[in-house]
Amino acid sequence: MTLSDLPLHGSALVDAVQDLHANDAIARRLRELGFVKGEDVRLVARGPVGGEPLLVQVGFTRFALRRSEARRILVTAIPAGAAA
Repeated sequence: MTLSDLPLHGSALVDAVQDLHANDAIARRLRELGFVKGEDVRLVARGPVGGEPLLVQVGFTRFALRRSEARRILVTAIPAGAAA
């Protein structure tokens, strides 16, 4: 699943960031921000219009992402109540 598919307040582990082409600057920047394999991520909020932007938390840092950016981040959902 992708980060954009994660339910509100859902938690997940990052699997990978998809590159759309060689030297993909957006994918590289997402990795620099901390979206790397095994990192915990949580969907904190969705924007009021069309659910955009998405407010996501990686570690103790929060980022606003477009849905198109969140679709590049592959994640594995953590079931509610499960310890990561």
